[in-house]
Amino acid sequence: MIRQEEVYQIGRIGKTHGVKGEVSLHFDDDVFDRTDADYVVLEVDGLLVPFFFEEYRFRSDSTAIVKFCDIDTQERARQLTGCDVYFPLSLTPDDAPVTWAFFVGFTLIDAHTGKPVGTIASVDDQTVNILFELEGGQLIPAAEELITDIDRDNKTITIELPEGILEI
Repeated sequence: MIRQEEVYQIGRIGKTHGVKGEVSLHFDDDVFDRTDADYVVLEVDGLLVPFFFEEYRFRSDSTAIVKFCDIDTQERARQLTGCDVYFPLSLTPDDAPVTWAFFVGFTLIDAHTGKPVGTIASVDDQTVNILFELEGGQLIPAAEELITDIDRDNKTITIELPEGILEI
């Protein structure tokens, strides 16, 4: 059984494409540029399930058309629409550069108090000022100079929080 701590979210399945079981995969991580993989993990009905690629082709820097093995009809493909897509940490080399999306699911730790601030639900990297969005909706600056430690094993980021940021 695949556990949540063994994967990280890279995107979501969009609409079906054609009638032979293809789907669009919208991703916000460049994992396909960094490593080869035969499969991704989809969250289906609350379970993490590996889906092996039959083939895929890129439509843009953030969208691919994917054909999974044993998904041969539009009806079967439609069942996957909206599923979150994850990538196995075991297939990501430790020395490989990671994108901000890798940190979704990590817990932020306040460097001053040592206490958890919250869990990263998403990362807004659309502007120069990158922000962690916590599960409660709070936004925290994700500037590299504020991060004092990243613990991949425990999925934590220790950060020097700007004074008063938690009161906003």
